[in-house]
Amino acid sequence: MTDHDGTLVRLNRLSLGGSARPQHTAARSRNRRPQQARAQPSAGDPPPAPAPAAALMEDSSQQRAPRTGGEVAAPADPELPRLTVTQVEQMKVEARAADIYRVLFGAAPNTKSIMLELWRDQHIEYLTHGLRHLGPNFHVLDANRPWLCYWMVHPLALLDEVLDDDLEDDIVDFLARCQDKDGGYGGGPGQLPHLATTYAAVNTLVTIGSERALSSINRDKLYEFMLRMKDESGAFRMHDGGEMDVRASYTAISVASLVNILDVELAKGVGDFIARCQTYEGGIAGEPYAEAHGGYTFCGLAALILLNEAEKLDLSSLIDWVAFRQGVECGFQGRTNKLVDGCYSFWQGAAIALTQKLVMIVDEQLKSSYSCKKPSGGDASSASPSGSTSEKSSSAVNYTKFGFDFIQRSNQIGPLFHNIALQQYILLCAQVLEGGLRDKPGKNRDHYHSCYCLSGLSVSQYSAMTDSDSCPLPQHVLGPYSNLLEPVHPLYNVVLDKYHTAYEFFSKE
Repeated sequence: MTDHDGTLVRLNRLSLGGSARPQHTAARSRNRRPQQARAQPSAGDPPPAPAPAAALMEDSSQQRAPRTGGEVAAPADPELPRLTVTQVEQMKVEARAADIYRVLFGAAPNTKSIMLELWRDQHIEYLTHGLRHLGPNFHVLDANRPWLCYWMVHPLALLDEVLDDDLEDDIVDFLARCQDKDGGYGGGPGQLPHLATTYAAVNTLVTIGSERALSSINRDKLYEFMLRMKDESGAFRMHDGGEMDVRASYTAISVASLVNILDVELAKGVGDFIARCQTYEGGIAGEPYAEAHGGYTFCGLAALILLNEAEKLDLSSLIDWVAFRQGVECGFQGRTNKLVDGCYSFWQGAAIALTQKLVMIVDEQLKSSYSCKKPSGGDASSASPSGSTSEKSSSAVNYTKFGFDFIQRSNQIGPLFHNIALQQYILLCAQVLEGGLRDKPGKNRDHYHSCYCLSGLSVSQYSAMTDSDSCPLPQHVLGPYSNLLEPVHPLYNVVLDKYHTAYEFFSKE
């Protein structure tokens, strides 16, 4: 198996597609990345200077070795502790990013604009080619074929690229063969229906957006499938007999909300389960008492917003944890003491962008905390700031409206992360000249990272907007303004126009 395949398989598991949970680190810190000093820029200061395209053209195998070296060297002083493997790898990544950024320090402004350009045509060619043909190495992803469709169709929509009718029809026909007769979508024709591949298939069909695509979803059978996956604890199982975690809750709630089948039966107990997964750090784990993780944090927060139960989380603690996952490389890490990874440009970037619309809840929680109104021994899941109980009992709740109303709100505060620095990391450290995006310098491109790096780029470009109906100002888009992508609905990660088309279609059903 090549490194490319291994990267895809590993990241597919973290991206909702597999059953493996992230491994726990042996040593944890509270919030901050101990290896790095986070210099806070003043308002209007540019992030560290990025690199020219020529510097990014080098193949990862040709990149010069970082100054830190490749081996864990014995310390000169025997009393000094040895560096861990993670610390050495962190130094390598920082050195590579610094080398890329250092090249641009003396460049002229017009040269910087060229260097910071989003290579649209190359990305479109890479993604379109993948939709039409994948090599034999991709057989390891045979159980994730709807994901492959989503990882290519969604970024093409972000790039405002329209698929030809024949290709759209082929995708719709293929996903119809993945749809189980008893509801839900499997990883391929005839495979076991799974909530993760159901999410990928539905998001792909919504992104295609044709009446044929949307009407191909058997909503009645899909609802029955989700009821079968529902556990009495309130959580969902990923598949029949499968694991219960926050991924399952998010994928179920997201899909049900998107196709207008979400009701009290599906929603019951989900919010309390997710609240129990929030850790002492502030992030959300896959299950209670596990380690906080960027993917699960997005999934948990987005699911609770779709249920109108975001107040069940300690939001200020969550914001603090996510904000400190952005490091000196300018990108996000997924867990404490882990390396930066381009995919978390969306998972972490979208999570903290969502909180920009939740400031009123944060204020209420802080006021309640400061005034000591919170019961002794209570936690964020016991009651909302207004004192309402955690369970919604009315069967008349229109859950589908929560996702629609949320995106209509204006941001109540500016970006809570360095949105320009994140764009810099994506454009300079994640782009591959031949097309596609990657985890970090030294890694290979793949469709997964192309999807979530571009999703994160869109989120960061629109994060400074105060009016939901306006376009970002040029100073909020790093590089030429032609870099601006289509906006996404951050709760579902589908292009906003496609969401509105689906919302109108399923509201009639």
